[in-house]
Amino acid sequence: MTLPLPCRALLGGLLLFGTATAALAGGTAYVSNERGNSVTVIDLDSRTVTATWPVGKRPRGIALSRDGSKVYIATGLDNAVEVRDRASGRLLASLPAGQDPEQFFPSRDGKLLFVANEDDAAATAIDLAGGRVAWQVPVGREPEGITESPDGRWLVVTSEDQHALAWIDLATREVAAETPTEARPRHVEFTPDGRELWAAAEAGGVVQVVSPQTRQVIATIPFAPPGVAAYKILPCGIRFTPDGSRAVVALGRANHVAVIDVASRKVLSYLPVGGRPWHLALTPDGATALVANGMSDTVSVVDLASGQTTATVPAGAGPWGVAIAP
Repeated sequence: MTLPLPCRALLGGLLLFGTATAALAGGTAYVSNERGNSVTVIDLDSRTVTATWPVGKRPRGIALSRDGSKVYIATGLDNAVEVRDRASGRLLASLPAGQDPEQFFPSRDGKLLFVANEDDAAATAIDLAGGRVAWQVPVGREPEGITESPDGRWLVVTSEDQHALAWIDLATREVAAETPTEARPRHVEFTPDGRELWAAAEAGGVVQVVSPQTRQVIATIPFAPPGVAAYKILPCGIRFTPDGSRAVVALGRANHVAVIDVASRKVLSYLPVGGRPWHLALTPDGATALVANGMSDTVSVVDLASGQTTATVPAGAGPWGVAIAP
């Protein structure tokens, strides 16, 4: 569905665009700004920016540590992942991360950080306790998306250039299988139960569903937001609600996110957001999406039940990724 353009409102000294704000369950969002070399910190209750942290060059991937005390930020032009105190933004460490780190995934046991090295055609595992590279595995050219399976068996890495997914067996640290995809896979995400892997093929304009058992594509989900030309549909970030019933996908130059019923793999709605959404995060209750709009320098706060953008919060230049702390 297509919703009317939101109205303008002045809140807390910041210019926000949205409907009357609905209550959130508190928490803080951290947004990496690729062109601004900064992280924007947003209080979710007030929808206000509470801090801006200067960080290294070209920050993209961003995530919380497993214990929630730190924020990890991939600074691609520094070939590093910064570790910052979540409360203060103070730099605690700069970890060697291989050539041009883009996306990364904190291991489920909290011991490693798995990094996709776009210019290195490799996946790097960083030992977080030791602050050093533990091991590295060659993968396809231009890797970007990276994720670990919920059972800890697989590390999956996308290859944008070779249109494939590499399945690294974490027991042997070797590529055990490859899955061909549609053009330019940018992001991969396991369903919470681990039964499926979803891959966003940006240039292909689709999301593909892969079976971890066979490592084969079992379904392809196309998109058709009303009034949007097909060439603008460029899927990237994917997030699942905690119960695994819904997926939310950022559609790039289509300036929408899609909400998908996971069981049927049917698109339920298309929700307009800002310009060129790259990635997003969901609040812990799965009710709200925070969407990084790379071309409009904003973050859209989207209520998934009503399908409305309840606020649009200014960020830095080129918002890319979002992490949320309760």
